[in-house]
Amino acid sequence: MCQYETLNFKRSKGFAVITLNRPDAANGLNTAMARELVDVATTCSEDSSIKAVVLTAAGKFFCAGGDLREMSGFGDQAAQKVKALADSLHKSISLFCRMKAPLIIAVNGVAAGGGFSLAITGDLVIAAETAAFTMAYTRAGLSPDGSSSFFLPRLIGLRKAQDMAFTNRLLTAPEALDWGLINRVVADDELLNTAMELAENLANGSLSSNSMVKKLFLDTWNNDLETQMDAEALGISQCLGSADGQEGVAAFLEKRKPDFGNSG
Repeated sequence: MCQYETLNFKRSKGFAVITLNRPDAANGLNTAMARELVDVATTCSEDSSIKAVVLTAAGKFFCAGGDLREMSGFGDQAAQKVKALADSLHKSISLFCRMKAPLIIAVNGVAAGGGFSLAITGDLVIAAETAAFTMAYTRAGLSPDGSSSFFLPRLIGLRKAQDMAFTNRLLTAPEALDWGLINRVVADDELLNTAMELAENLANGSLSSNSMVKKLFLDTWNNDLETQMDAEALGISQCLGSADGQEGVAAFLEKRKPDFGNSG
């Protein structure tokens, strides 16, 4: 288990668990957390033994966004230091989105501002019944960061995204599910177990297959139909040619459960 100032990071059964751990500060994103997120994202991206990643938080909040108390102390260097903080957060998000392992985000409480942005980047997003989602940027005279201006319109449509951004509308977990912002809602006391079970199932699956799914969905926004179908053809051929693909086909034909223990 790695030691961090603002995070907990541990590995279990082929997957990793990242826990935002500044509960007394509503898990606010400060400079240290942004840098540490880059470090754990790099680890998850480079370690092929990690086949799924869970990101959650300690305490009552998932993340209340950027640490405005820290930002207020930046003084004359505020613009430069906030840019550096955002750059670190963005690097971690890019790594999480492009790593092979699926990212499961378990939202245990309020996700606001940068915490909202981080929450919606997951490949699968699970929320506790008492979780809530709000952008909250303009309330503090700020604008979105953390990739929300990219993902949010694609997840829920431009009009709903504009509604959330301009009005700081608060969505309950059931409303977020109805809007298509998240994948499922579970009881508060079932959140972590649900996320762990899902991560374990993914870790027992094919990393090469799951990573191709991630890549195809991320690239689809920039491709026309034919380009995307070319990517699909290349992807499925690469999967079939991999050890996992060979094992998956053999297991299907032999009517047994596949063993993807050697994913890569």
